[in-house]
Amino acid sequence: MDVLDKLRDDEQYYGEFGQQYLSNSDISKLLTDPLAFRMPQEDNVNFHKGRYFHQLILEPEKAIDTTFIDVSSRNTKLYKEAVSSSGTIIMLEKEGQEIRDCVQAMMGNLSFFEGVREDGVKYEVPAIKEIHGLMWKGKADIVCNDKLIDLKTTGRIDDFKYSARKYNYDSQCYIYQQLFGKPLEFYVVDKTTARLGIFKPSEEFVHRGEQKVIRAVEVYNRFFGDNPTEDINEFFIQDTL
Repeated sequence: MDVLDKLRDDEQYYGEFGQQYLSNSDISKLLTDPLAFRMPQEDNVNFHKGRYFHQLILEPEKAIDTTFIDVSSRNTKLYKEAVSSSGTIIMLEKEGQEIRDCVQAMMGNLSFFEGVREDGVKYEVPAIKEIHGLMWKGKADIVCNDKLIDLKTTGRIDDFKYSARKYNYDSQCYIYQQLFGKPLEFYVVDKTTARLGIFKPSEEFVHRGEQKVIRAVEVYNRFFGDNPTEDINEFFIQDTL
């Protein structure tokens, strides 16, 4: 089994095997909190909901395994007992319905449907490549003939341009375009209103993403590379007020 075949398996991609490569999810830690780089990260509600949204569209055979509980909140006794019994996060039924409504809105729009279901598209496609001297990985939601599509939900679509920078979608865009050699577009649905948007990155957006990658590589080499020049335990923030 070659590297890309292994990386198709989420356990391999996110596990020890996949950690030999950097990914966009490492950008935030390297740039803001390198002490937490590669520290185990527990599953959380947002990850859980994001997986369900992607699975409903790209891997519906996996979505059917999602468990729901019909309670008002996670503070209820019934929810706490269920989590204690299962040992995992359980999605609230109302959260699942919110996500299903988002999927229905997205797939009920002809432009979005044609983009996602275009003939010849491939889903959850892994790739690796050396970028600025280090090996990076990525797994594209949708690989079309002439572009990549990344599916996103947002709390407020009018602010997506700003949240795209905050959540490092600019560096994701740069990395994925390097990995696959195709432009990337974001297909976005507002979780509150179900409004839709297609966001095409500008050259400035991609360039900003590259600058983040360059800075992240510098931090990685300084503290974690083959010949680190500084001890990560000596890291501290220095800024001007």
